[in-house]
Amino acid sequence: MNKTLYKVTFLNHGKIYELYAGRVGSGSLWGFTEVADLQFDVHEGLVVDPTEERLRDEFGNTRVLHLPMQSIVRIEEVEKKGQSAIRDAASGEKVVTPFPMPAKPR
Repeated sequence: MNKTLYKVTFLNHGKIYELYAGRVGSGSLWGFTEVADLQFDVHEGLVVDPTEERLRDEFGNTRVLHLPMQSIVRIEEVEKKGQSAIRDAASGEKVVTPFPMPAKPR
């Protein structure tokens, strides 16, 4: 039996976040949707996707994310996990998290 997987798209600080979760439901807090079992790609060593890394840093230790219903754009039940993303709310383009550049020697 395949495990259910959801793609949750929501507005957060003027940006659109796309996360994947194993569980979504109405919770005990009125007006909030519970999103749990967040799914992140795990890569050893080299960071392949800095956005995925940023999302894992922000939400990696989160047991249950309580999102206000009005911040949710869409919840989709999907076959497989895609790439998590952070998008600009106005343009819809991905917000690219640049790799840190070494400081120039003086």
